[in-house]
Amino acid sequence: MPDLYVSWSDYHQQIEQLAIQIYQSSWEFNQIICLARGGLRVGDILSRIYQQPLAILATSSYSGTSKQERSNLIFSRHLTMTAEKLGSRILLVDDLVDSGITLEQTILWLKENSDFPIEEIRTAVLWYKACSVLKPDYYVDYLTDNPWIHQPFEHYEQMNIAELAAKVVPFHF
Repeated sequence: MPDLYVSWSDYHQQIEQLAIQIYQSSWEFNQIICLARGGLRVGDILSRIYQQPLAILATSSYSGTSKQERSNLIFSRHLTMTAEKLGSRILLVDDLVDSGITLEQTILWLKENSDFPIEEIRTAVLWYKACSVLKPDYYVDYLTDNPWIHQPFEHYEQMNIAELAAKVVPFHF
């Protein structure tokens, strides 16, 4: 399958469809945790729609110049959140599930590193690839051919600030 290219409009529509799917399941959660970086935007929007607290866990598993080479999964030391305690019914959000290892290992990390009791964790992604070892609880598109997904913010990874400054009309105070 050729690569999948996603526009901003399509990206936001996917998030809205995911929100509706979760709503239609009637599952009630009291915490959203998003995986940075890919799940940040998804988690932020779901947090606003559901008016639930958002926590962020930074993970990294891709490297190389094109950021398409899978490497060791790295977790941040702490979960970032503004609430005093973590909710017990967690919606774990990312943009996609590729191998499934990140979501699988994150669930283990949360159970081992949380100082608060976790009653249930469910997972939600926009894209679920067939090659994944983990099936997310909620997803918008199931991709049988495992394409590389080009998201609308990716072009910033190929740009530096000097290139951006040269391209954008200067703003004067």
